[in-house]
Amino acid sequence: MFSFDDLPAPGERRLAVRVRPAAQRELRSGHPWLFDGGIDGDVTGAAGDLAVVFDAKRKFLAVGLFDPTSPIRVRVLQHRTPATIDDTWWHATIDRALDRRASLTKGPATTGYRMVNGENDSLPGLIVDRYESVAVVKLYSAAWLPHLPAVVRALVAANADRSLHLDTVVVRLARSVQRQETFGLRDGMAFSAATLEPVTLVEPVVFSENGLRFESAPRSGQKTGYFLDQRDNRRRVGALSAGASVLDVFSCTGGFSVYAAAGGARSVHAIDLAPEAIATAARNFEANRDQVGDCELRTSVVDAFEAMAAMADRGERFDVVVIDPPSFAHKQSDVVRAMAAYRRLTRLGLRLVEPGGLLVQASCSSRIPAHEFFALVRETAAAEGDWLTDVTETGHAIDHPITFTEGAYLKAVFARVNADRPRPLH
Repeated sequence: MFSFDDLPAPGERRLAVRVRPAAQRELRSGHPWLFDGGIDGDVTGAAGDLAVVFDAKRKFLAVGLFDPTSPIRVRVLQHRTPATIDDTWWHATIDRALDRRASLTKGPATTGYRMVNGENDSLPGLIVDRYESVAVVKLYSAAWLPHLPAVVRALVAANADRSLHLDTVVVRLARSVQRQETFGLRDGMAFSAATLEPVTLVEPVVFSENGLRFESAPRSGQKTGYFLDQRDNRRRVGALSAGASVLDVFSCTGGFSVYAAAGGARSVHAIDLAPEAIATAARNFEANRDQVGDCELRTSVVDAFEAMAAMADRGERFDVVVIDPPSFAHKQSDVVRAMAAYRRLTRLGLRLVEPGGLLVQASCSSRIPAHEFFALVRETAAAEGDWLTDVTETGHAIDHPITFTEGAYLKAVFARVNADRPRPLH
């Protein structure tokens, strides 16, 4: 049986790393990544070794975790000022991250949120999400494995300082980490927060979000078991859905659907290609029956593009259309195809919105900047003969802070569509 003692201890050796001028400029600006091409000379070490980065004059620039198998060779923990990376440092860093989320941690209305957002909380390649008393720690680099016990202890202690109890910690491993040596640690393993001993966690875990109840699958679900980042946009949809017919496209487990119904929607149609996601959406809807009232839920397991086109051809219209697809651009070469997909979704969405209705369209593709996505939606509407009014553009929630350009990924547009003239024929 796996034990945290099976993980390698952090190496006592500190790697001295000198960097080229361009990398020096990036690090001085606070960038959290040092790529292999920015290193001056050869550096060898084990995953998780602490790397101390110097400029050409041997002046300290940063300290971070060395990853010999990744193009991101050093993930920076601290810039400019030298620091000892020990239990005190881990606790203080997690403590600061929790301070940023203080508005979410008070009271029972929301018990699902992100506690640590990787690079943006000075812990690059490490994500921590909370679902009730379960913390899900996701590692995107094997460099974290030697430090995992210390990080978990600091996480539990920092939460206890705020009277936020954790009883279970689940460890999730990115695919790139699973392909490496993990010393017996497997994706989805659960541990006692008190003892770090393996435990059994029964899924789903039910948590609260703005007073609504949702299921999470911390051990087996996508990402860490639920998509927490759209919480604020879901609440906005709920506030705009009174008396509306709502179409929730790429509904996943029904977050937007539940919020719309709780906000007074008269009907919701949730569409997703994954049967298990739709089944969870239906359960989430029923779990909130006291708040969704008599709202009618219809679900369809179907390809979103095909379903939207078919509904538009049948003349179906909705007061609110929400389009929240998965990322279409996992690498730079995907961007052109992704932009075409977003443009197609905008055209389909416009055909399905009642005149004066609300179009909500989101993107989680980090390789497509927000301004380009917003421009695409506006320009597509104009090309279709529609115009958008009451436009609101949103970004990241408080628990998903962004401190560097590449860290930004989420954007959404809320817009009223062409209230003043008949819809053009398509």
